[in-house]
Amino acid sequence: ICPMPYALCHMPYALCYMPFMLSHMLWRVVVITFILDQLSKFYICRGLSLGQSIPVLKNIFHLSLVYNTGSVFGLFRGKNSLFIILSLGIISFILLDYFLNKHSYTLKRRLAFGLILGGALGNLLDRLRLGYIIDFLDFRVWPVFNLADSAITVGVILLGIELLLQGKRRNDTLENNQTPIINNQ
Repeated sequence: ICPMPYALCHMPYALCYMPFMLSHMLWRVVVITFILDQLSKFYICRGLSLGQSIPVLKNIFHLSLVYNTGSVFGLFRGKNSLFIILSLGIISFILLDYFLNKHSYTLKRRLAFGLILGGALGNLLDRLRLGYIIDFLDFRVWPVFNLADSAITVGVILLGIELLLQGKRRNDTLENNQTPIINNQ
C-alpha cells in the first residue's frame, strides 16, 4: 500500500515512496561512503607497499600508498588523539543537528551531511584501528588523499552551496515582504 495520499498515488509507484527514501537517504549515503572508503583502502594496501607509487596517468595521477598521522597537507603529524577527539566532536554535532532538525533537511543537506559523516567515520576508523589514515590518491600537485577526504570535501562544498542559497532565499523573502515605512509628520 502506498504511504502517500490516494490522489498522489496515480504517479509511478517508486515516487510514492520518495518521502521514505529521502528520510533514509542520509544513512544510505553514510553507509555507501564508508564502505567504498574502507574497501578502497583495503585493496590499495593489498596491492601496494608503503611508499610505492603506480602511475595511472604518468605525471598526472598515481596510486601512492601513504600513512598519514596528521591532518590535511600533513599538518599536525603525530596528533592522532587530537584528531580522534575532533572527529568525534564533528560527528556528534552533525548527528545532534540531524536528529533535532531532520524535518527541515533538504535533499542537498542530507547528501552533504551523509558524505561528511561517511568520510569522517572512515577516517576515524583508520585512526582508531591503525593509528594513521591510509591515503593513496596522488595527483602529483596536491597532497595524497583518499575517498573519505574526497567525500568530506564534496559534502562541505554542497553544504556551503546550500547555506548560501538558503541565505539568498531568506534575503529575497525579507525584501519581498517588507512594508514601506510611512512617515506621519
